[in-house]
Amino acid sequence: MTQRWTVIRNGRIVTMDDSLGTLEGADILIEDGVITAIGFGLDAGDAEVIDATGRIVAPGFIDTHRHTWQSQIRGICADWTLGDYVSGVRFIVSPAYTPDDVYLGNYAGALEALDAGVTTLLDFSHCNNTPDHSDAALRGLRDAGIRGVFGYGFFDSSPQTPRHFTSHQERIADFHRIADTVGDNDLIRVGAALAEMASLATTRAEIEAARSRNALIVTHTGCIWAFPTGVAELEESGLIDGNQVHVHCNTLSDDDWAALARHGAKISISPETELNMGMGLPAFEQAKRHGMKPTLSADVVSFNSGDLFHQLRLGIAVARWSGTKALNAAGIDPVRLTVTAHEALTWVTVNAAEAMGLSESVGSITVGKRADLILVGGSGRSQHPASHPESTLVFQTSPGDVETVMVDGNVVKRDGRLVGIDRASLDERLERSAEEILVRISRGGRRLPGTPPGGLFQAVLAGSIESNKESAHVAR
Repeated sequence: MTQRWTVIRNGRIVTMDDSLGTLEGADILIEDGVITAIGFGLDAGDAEVIDATGRIVAPGFIDTHRHTWQSQIRGICADWTLGDYVSGVRFIVSPAYTPDDVYLGNYAGALEALDAGVTTLLDFSHCNNTPDHSDAALRGLRDAGIRGVFGYGFFDSSPQTPRHFTSHQERIADFHRIADTVGDNDLIRVGAALAEMASLATTRAEIEAARSRNALIVTHTGCIWAFPTGVAELEESGLIDGNQVHVHCNTLSDDDWAALARHGAKISISPETELNMGMGLPAFEQAKRHGMKPTLSADVVSFNSGDLFHQLRLGIAVARWSGTKALNAAGIDPVRLTVTAHEALTWVTVNAAEAMGLSESVGSITVGKRADLILVGGSGRSQHPASHPESTLVFQTSPGDVETVMVDGNVVKRDGRLVGIDRASLDERLERSAEEILVRISRGGRRLPGTPPGGLFQAVLAGSIESNKESAHVAR
């Protein structure tokens, strides 16, 4: 087999490796997708050369929670509450998606992530209405060429529509069918996205199935104020562990946080969604108090942006405000900020890699790790001068400044353009798919938003939609 050699020359390298720090004018040698050397003036023979002069080189960003399938309904719920979102997107839009729509949503959504420098996704896939939908979602991620975890969703989109799976056991069986198709060396690994508004017995069966496959578990936890969190019940049942990512966590009590921390669970924060949907203040302060490492997610492009640069800026602003609000309330000015730009970058690199069980492969520019890298710079005014690369990444960079993206040593974006992608054709397919989805919704006599009378959450609590209040999870 022919070896693939690439050298990245003369970059400002933000390694996110504590033993290396940030290197000025350094090189990175890559052999068959693996970083084999980092240094100055490396001998690279006839390797392909990528000139990084004047550019920042950083690890590819990692998103720990994204509903990637929603690409066709971009911005549809910009003025919706979380309740509107659940009734509108989950209960009305999702049943109108065909497997082809799910494929296109995941394919285009993963490409959007790559375009913005996100090289790894935790895809919370909750439009798996049939086995064909599940297959299509996984295929979309694979065809895009992104690294990630396919979080198989165990639940049906709507209690008011016909269901393909007639029992929870059939869902579990379909998860195992999907797991059988994913190899240990695939860019995409199998994961499990837990059902919501489910009994403890149902949740236990899903967790046990995931554990039998060593599959990363992702779940929405503590994101609806009217519902109990269920964290105590999960702990009592031995259902919390370090191979889990708990998303949002806005409503958790200190006892809940302590329980997650005791068992090494991980967390994902979605600043843009949480702040705009009225879900509560992103939980950076609570995470810090309990010694938990934040990670970030873009969540849903049906509401907000699909890149992590937005999440970084909102997240660090919230974290800094949380750290100084007591001083401000007392009429005191802080003498230092509580979160640095470097710390914020850990949220989308080393912390996120750890949360996804990928620390040995990605998250930092380190010899022996896979070459998932981004080059940022070019002619953008915000990129010059870039005398402090970490600050530039956090506060000055947008997706348009991402010039080159590499996944597993393969260049998927070069000179500011995704490689091999006909953008006009893809956009046309998305427009046509979106129109067809909305036509199906209309023909079905539904309308958006479709909140039940009195509000979705009130309806659930009143028992008009089947639920189990001891569940730890809520629909998102």
